[in-house]
Parts: sequence; structure tokens; C-alpha cells
Amino acid sequence: MPTRDELRRWDLADPLAPMRAQFVLPEGVIYLDGNSLGAMPRAAAERVRRTLDHDWSQQLVRSWNSAGWVDLPIAVGARIGRLIGARDGETLACDSTSINLFKLLSLAVAQRPGRKLILSDTDNFPTDLYMAQGLAALLANGLELRTVGMDQLIDTIDERVAVVSLSHVNYRNGALYDMAAVTRRAHEAGALMLWDLAHSAGALPIALADCDVDLAVGCGYKYFNGGPGAPAFLYVSRALQQTAATPLTGWFGHARPFDFVPGYAPADGVARMQVGTPPILSMVALDAALDVWDGVSLQQVRDKSIRQCELFVDLVEQTMPGVFELYSPRDAAGRGSQVCLRHADAWPIMQALIADGVIGDVRAPDILRFGFTPLYLSYCDVYDAAAKLGAIMASGRWREPQFQARAKVT
Repeated sequence: MPTRDELRRWDLADPLAPMRAQFVLPEGVIYLDGNSLGAMPRAAAERVRRTLDHDWSQQLVRSWNSAGWVDLPIAVGARIGRLIGARDGETLACDSTSINLFKLLSLAVAQRPGRKLILSDTDNFPTDLYMAQGLAALLANGLELRTVGMDQLIDTIDERVAVVSLSHVNYRNGALYDMAAVTRRAHEAGALMLWDLAHSAGALPIALADCDVDLAVGCGYKYFNGGPGAPAFLYVSRALQQTAATPLTGWFGHARPFDFVPGYAPADGVARMQVGTPPILSMVALDAALDVWDGVSLQQVRDKSIRQCELFVDLVEQTMPGVFELYSPRDAAGRGSQVCLRHADAWPIMQALIADGVIGDVRAPDILRFGFTPLYLSYCDVYDAAAKLGAIMASGRWREPQFQARAKVT
């Protein structure tokens, strides 16, 4: 195992180390929850202040034109598209991940009439399953959601499936699907492929176009650091755009929204997937947060992520043998940018750790989840986090009453 002094030398040689200065991070805190809510980029705060102090307060409604507010969904979507391997004109920033998922699931089943299955992973993120269930109930035409385990997924895709809907990285254990292989199998069966990138976009290289992906969604507040409730994004491949129909035909998806005609006519391309007026304050925060990525290599991000995750696993297993069960895949190639540990007392252990300045989160019933965000996390941070966890387990301090109380958000 490397010593802390050796890890300090790793940090000095790290090409991503200067990125940390672009974020606001509390003194004395090691933040291992960027896979739930990313840290605040300095540029985001500055951009929102400018929008408040100049665009909204001084320019008022004129800012839809003068500040380019009206074009932000397309412009921000294009910036995200370059980070997920999309072609120009295939990505849009809008709405929430759940709303975008509903739109794209509806689009997909309409593209495959006669097929009555949405296929997903039993352990997919719950909102993905809820939206599929809601769509099936709304249509009431025999459409159903079928879920299977990750290891059964490939073999279950057949000619009955309209769309395969999966999270690229599992939120609970960090397991990473082979995007190219699953997409290829879906297409062989004549199904469309929809990926949820919430836990992979900004954490590792993604090649939507090269993998021939049909549809994708993702959020702006995790690894893209756009702020709580930041706008989400969606991707529709060029091949589907002109026949794609959204069930939510809002005025911002109209070909000529400011003609104010009573009949709906869809805009060209991915712009038709817009619904209502974009939330400008959160949209400009996301736009500014994406400045952080200018010139950053996602492969360097991935390489550092793997190294940090491996370091954390090794430290936990060597300094706390038998205390935790590794719930994430052992093989780094099959894991996203998080490490999950199982323990029957996950909740109080995490609360004690947070009290000591290491912020992670808990997923019911017994999972401690640690997200690794290489743009602002150092190797020494990883070492110190493991050391604090070890001290808590050795002392049993997590058993104290103040760490037992449950909160609404875990």
C-alpha cells in the first residue's frame, strides 16, 4: 500500500489536480457524494449572480434575446453532447431526467408498434421503472414493463421488446453495462435502445454515436455539477429525429412558438423534444458549470477514477478486514466511479463519518455509497477518508445515539 507521503507525490504529478481550484469546497470536508450532487463550480455562482444583477434585473424580458436565454436548451445540450459522444444536433438540455425518460419511452414504443414490452433491469433506478409503469398504465394497450437481473438481460432481448431501457451505471452498486454490446443485441432483435447516463456522464468516456445508441437521458447535477435540480438532458439519434413524436407537445417544441397559432407543428430535429419555458437561473448555472470541462480529457478522468476507487477498496480491505462486504464489482472495468460497501449498520456509520467531515450517502437497506469525482478529489483525500472510516469502526463511535436518527434524504 502506498503511504500518505507517496500519495502526496501522486497528487503533485496529477494533471487534473489544478481543476480543484475551480470548485467551492468547504474547509475540512472530503466530499464523496458527487455522484448524488456535484460540488459548486465558482463559475456557476458568478454566472447566476450576473444573470440576477444584470440580465433579469436590468434587461428584464429583453434578455430572452439579448442574453440568449431562448437558445440555452440547444446550446447547453450541444455542450453536453460533446461530453457523451453525440453528433451535433442530437442533444438537448431540458426538463428533468424523469420527464425526459417518459418522453423517450413514449417515442420508442410508438416507433415499434405491435411490440408490447419495455425491458429493464430489476435493480434499475426506481424512477426509470416508475415512468415505464406509468406509461403502460396510461396507454392501457397491453404494453408492460418486464425486469430481469443484469446477468439475464442480454438473453431476454427478443422480438417482443420495443425498447430496452437501462442505466449505464447502476446507482446502487456502481455496476457498468457494456453499452456497445447491449445496444448491438437490442438492434439485432429489432428493439430500440435507451440509456440513462445519470451516473456515467461526466465520470467516464461515453460514445453514443459510435455505439449506435438510439435514445438517452441524463441529469445535470451529478458529475456535471450544475446544482441541485439542474436541468436534465436527452439525446435522440439523427435517424429517429424527423419521425420522433413527443407525447408532451408544449409550445417550446413548436416549429414557430411565437406565431401563437392554435395547432401544433413540431420543430425540426431534437428541438421538438422541448416542452415549456426553460428555467433560466438553473440553466445558466449548468451552462457555466460545463466551462470546467473545457480542455479536460474524459479518459484522464476515468483513469484517475479507477485509480482512486482501487486505492479506497484496498485501504478498506487491508485496514478493516472482514468489516465490510464490497458490494460494487471487483473488476474496475465493470464499475463506474463509485464504491459501495455493505454493513447492517450502514446508516449510523455514515452519519458518524459525515460528522467527521467525510460526506458519502446511504442506499437502503445497508449500503454505504462513496462517489469519486476526480476533478476535485485528491489521492490524499481518499487515504484520509479511509482512515477516518477505520477509526470510527475501531472505536464503535457510530453506535452513539446522535447517529441513529433517520433523515428524509439519505
